[in-house]
Amino acid sequence: MLKTVWLTENQDLCNGCAMLLGGFDGLHVGHRLLLSHAKNSGLPVGIMTIVGGKGESNIFTFREREEIFKSGGVDFVFELPFEEIKDLSPEAFLVLLQDSFSPKLFVCGEDFRFGAKAQGDTKTIKRWGQVRVEIVPLVEIYGEKVSSRTVKGLLENGEMEKVNALLGEPFFLIGTVIKDRGVGRTLGFPTANVLYPKDKFPIRKGVYETRVAVDGKMYKGITNYGARPTFENEEVRLETYLDGFDGDLYNRELKVEFIRYMRAVRRFENVEDLQAQLTKDIRQVRDQ
Repeated sequence: MLKTVWLTENQDLCNGCAMLLGGFDGLHVGHRLLLSHAKNSGLPVGIMTIVGGKGESNIFTFREREEIFKSGGVDFVFELPFEEIKDLSPEAFLVLLQDSFSPKLFVCGEDFRFGAKAQGDTKTIKRWGQVRVEIVPLVEIYGEKVSSRTVKGLLENGEMEKVNALLGEPFFLIGTVIKDRGVGRTLGFPTANVLYPKDKFPIRKGVYETRVAVDGKMYKGITNYGARPTFENEEVRLETYLDGFDGDLYNRELKVEFIRYMRAVRRFENVEDLQAQLTKDIRQVRDQ
């Protein structure tokens, strides 16, 4: 069943809204161009997001998407369960949106497809004619179309700087700090351990330069995503050392921003070699 989440206090839809059409499992620079067109209309802005059934994880969890949409100035987001809309004809899909939100404007990319077997496109919306539609040209970076699929391919390869260029902001995750074995503290590198969300697209395993905000202060950090082979621990975890932070983060929600991929996870012969590598890693981060 369609669910609407309000992100601002602008809940008066009596005069309709501007509605962004697409998958929107976050906002990349192409999506942000659509959003700017919608906001220029002066109408409340709604954005759709597909929930479940697409066969692969989203770049951002719904909790993370809410933060992205809110910071982008979106007024509301509506969840569309894939299983409930996948067999709708294009016309039925448009009627669903019209009956639910009385939109005055649709904004979409020129490659937008919808309805059962993706039969609907921008020409379908124009022929339907019940709502004005603004069609925005596609955006290209690095010689190819900016898309969620492109972002995922870069995440798999650890090309975080390119990912961030396509997203228009750092890739991040939000999670709650959990208790772990506390080995990092004994090494002089206490870490905040966060479970990587199961419904979030997995990044390349390795060590990353990251940023984490705590109580309004931004800390540079190094984040290990993967196993801990030096300690014969194959459990995949995400653990972050915050340079200069001293305190307890257990049970606190953190937003970890990924800046660049630094190196692969590897097994060290002894603890001293690991400490030396971590010292080298954090020096590289401090110099950035």
